[in-house]
Amino acid sequence: MSYMHGGDIYTYEGMLDFSVNINPFGPSPAVLEAACEAMKTVGAYPDSQCRKLRQELAEVLEISGDTLIFGNGAADLIFSLVFAERPKKAILTAPSFLEYAQALKAVGCEINYHYLEEKQNFQLDEGYLEMLTGDTDMIFLCSPDNPTGGLPPLSLLQKIAGKCEKLGIRMVLDECFCEFLEDTEGVLSQTAICEYPHLFLLRAFTKMHAMPGLRLGYGITSDRMLLHNMERVRQPWSVSAPAQAAGIAALGGADRVKKTRIFITEERRKLEKKLERMGVTYFPSSVNYMLLKSSYDLFALLKEKKILIRDCSNYEGLKKGFYRIAVKTGEENQLLIQALEEIYPIKKRRCEVWQK
Repeated sequence: MSYMHGGDIYTYEGMLDFSVNINPFGPSPAVLEAACEAMKTVGAYPDSQCRKLRQELAEVLEISGDTLIFGNGAADLIFSLVFAERPKKAILTAPSFLEYAQALKAVGCEINYHYLEEKQNFQLDEGYLEMLTGDTDMIFLCSPDNPTGGLPPLSLLQKIAGKCEKLGIRMVLDECFCEFLEDTEGVLSQTAICEYPHLFLLRAFTKMHAMPGLRLGYGITSDRMLLHNMERVRQPWSVSAPAQAAGIAALGGADRVKKTRIFITEERRKLEKKLERMGVTYFPSSVNYMLLKSSYDLFALLKEKKILIRDCSNYEGLKKGFYRIAVKTGEENQLLIQALEEIYPIKKRRCEVWQK
């Protein structure tokens, strides 16, 4: 199986990794401690119903615990959902997260793409609504979007959810990066599941809580039959005891989440200014990663400088020349900028002359 994502530190050892978009501060001490303590229980099967985690998360989100489903990361739930429903026709935006298409193809689903336009910064617009027809079974959307970091208008998401409800289309909304948003009022909240039973919200502990190695994602929906069908097609112990314990500990880190969000916003703005001065093309982002476009082979050139970024040429709707970088710590971001300044020397010299 070929590796199609960022974070391949096993192939590219010893490199500064900007290819994966997780919290640059790593997991909290509380998360690490909880996971380590739970290792004492690995001689027993984990709770297949994730009861303690379910109760804690339901209280934090102020929803009923029976609207939640947990999985071995968000990707696990994508496949479980698709295998449970086995759609015949689905709509994806392009570019979008690769696992959506992979899961749909695994059940022989026909995929139609709605291509987002570069001249509009790959922003979703109301033209998407015309794609939704009675023969559509499922759609996947990402808010904030991956790999662009753009945020679809909340009013548009509500219109899409309304039309999906009217036509009986399963709407899967991936919100795995919503915790990084400066203003979380722009996301479709978990309370929307009551108004839109066909809506399935996909979230994870992976990104904000820096737990990709533990694998913990969750879904939210008011469609109990969907949850029942998903449970029927998935393995019973998909969430390990350390992952469940780490998730509970992560829920107590609200202050850390807030501080991270503020830090990421400030660092992203600093990066934007420095990229602009160098003449590096980037697309506006609202979260902890940015999509770049360059005539240089940035993946190869930065790899020579021991910096790993995400080559986005394997995204549907993109081509060679598009790259995604994470927003990391101030010191790491500066190392990336210094490396890019060596790649963009002409623009740098012009700036220096202009400043004189």
